[in-house]
Amino acid sequence: MAIRAKKLQPAKTAAIEEAKKVLGEYANYVFIDYRGLTVEQITKLRAGLRAKNAQLKVFKNNFAKVAFDEMKNDEVAQYLSGPTAIALIHEDANESAKVLFDFIKEAPTLAVKGAWVDGELYDAAKIEALSKLPGKKQLIAMLMSAINGPARKLAGTLQAYVEKLEKEGPAAAKAEAAPAAEAPAETPAADAAPAPATE
Repeated sequence: MAIRAKKLQPAKTAAIEEAKKVLGEYANYVFIDYRGLTVEQITKLRAGLRAKNAQLKVFKNNFAKVAFDEMKNDEVAQYLSGPTAIALIHEDANESAKVLFDFIKEAPTLAVKGAWVDGELYDAAKIEALSKLPGKKQLIAMLMSAINGPARKLAGTLQAYVEKLEKEGPAAAKAEAAPAAEAPAETPAADAAPAPATE
């Protein structure tokens, strides 16, 4: 649990309240050590996270600890030491985590410390594993593709039929759709011998 001084200066109190307000708008957090990153790299990383509806923020560790503590979350305090930036994520934490782990390939000095995802503490290995899973949007797209495949095939067949109607006219289609005319029933031959009468 974060230790809060009995009396804080107004500026510190305001900074903690601001941190709590910003952190409270998000449900998921990934904590990173940004040591060694250039301003240009940090700008690029922020842009990548923004594309996933997330953002990267830096708070003073003590202020962040107090803010999280007041939000009834003291478990993340272990990640709030040394140079720390927090990726603030609304949903699909795996997609934002993927941005971070992909970025490490070009900036190896970046290190993911851990995360808080959907009310659960993740260590670095667990959040990396999560980053390799498809996000909700990808899963929905995959599902829709599976559902739409047969529908597209049916639509193509119907479209081909409509085009045939337009080309050959309704009579041809009607003739194709109608069952073959039945052959007329055979009539007895006129010269057939009558059946013998019975007495």
